[in-house]
Amino acid sequence: MVCPLLLIETGERITGKMPPNKEKLIQAWMLIHKEDLFPDWELAVKGEEPFRIDPLR
Repeated sequence: MVCPLLLIETGERITGKMPPNKEKLIQAWMLIHKEDLFPDWELAVKGEEPFRIDPLR
């Protein structure tokens, strides 16, 4: 199984498959935490540990 890949900017799935209801939950979470995702991505690219982001509740 290929892990889905979603764009931070739009939440658009560009690879992989997932159930539509799960995809909508992830996209909602990404929208809520968009400002946190970009800095975490930069840390991860540098090989540093990203900050924890709260799950969707």
